[in-house]
Amino acid sequence: MKLLKYNTKAPEVLTLCEILYQLGYNVKISDSFTLEVNAAVKDFQQKNSLVVDGIVGVKTWAVLLEKDPRPVSQTDKFLKESDLTQFAAEYNLELAAVKAVNEIESSGKGFLINNKPKILFEGHVFWNELKKRGIDPNSYYNSESRNVLYPKWTRAHYQGGVKEYDRLNEAISLNHDPSFKEAALSSASWGSFQIMGYHAENLGYSNVDDFVSRMEMNEGEHLKAFGKFLEKNGCLVHLRNKNWAGFARLYNGAGYKENKYDEKLAKAYAKYSQN
Repeated sequence: MKLLKYNTKAPEVLTLCEILYQLGYNVKISDSFTLEVNAAVKDFQQKNSLVVDGIVGVKTWAVLLEKDPRPVSQTDKFLKESDLTQFAAEYNLELAAVKAVNEIESSGKGFLINNKPKILFEGHVFWNELKKRGIDPNSYYNSESRNVLYPKWTRAHYQGGVKEYDRLNEAISLNHDPSFKEAALSSASWGSFQIMGYHAENLGYSNVDDFVSRMEMNEGEHLKAFGKFLEKNGCLVHLRNKNWAGFARLYNGAGYKENKYDEKLAKAYAKYSQN
């Protein structure tokens, strides 16, 4: 694992935060090594007879992973080479192109330390999903619900990692009507490729519960949902032609150039083409 310390920003910090959180440290789960994370690391090192320097190197990683409460069986859920090969054949795509898209467009991993698929709950989507079901969201909009229910997009309430499930469950608990659960599940993005729950039926799933149960299975199912999404949204033709700008525009939105998604995809494709 990568050496981490204060001010590091990397995907490995997210894993570190998830483990610390599961071990009882109330840290914000993100990819940023903050002062809060630094304090938690030092406390962990102190309690486990390690050098207390706040640096997560080989020894601290070894003890953290030893105490990692994540089920060992989680590795069974990981994406396999055979999943990518099958995906390429099913959609008539070059394997190198599939690997490039998987590297750049996936979130790196599809499951969290609690063995649940990665999610991000969107309170503004929940607002609209309730309205679609004939429910007035204003009736439930108060000081206690504002972190899960709000009319306009904001990143202010994101918690990241396993804490997003706390937000999801809070949204579901606003009312015991099954419509609230359905609306809440539809308002989260799921898995490696962060497909929104409200796409479920359009992608061929019987309902959002069916979609979620599939996402809970493994990352191979995340890839299948991704394929359905690409097919429905006209992305595959660009992927077959290696038109990275066209693909990124459809999948990442108009701001794809700002984040250089097309350049990243082209670079990743060139790498896998040489293998």
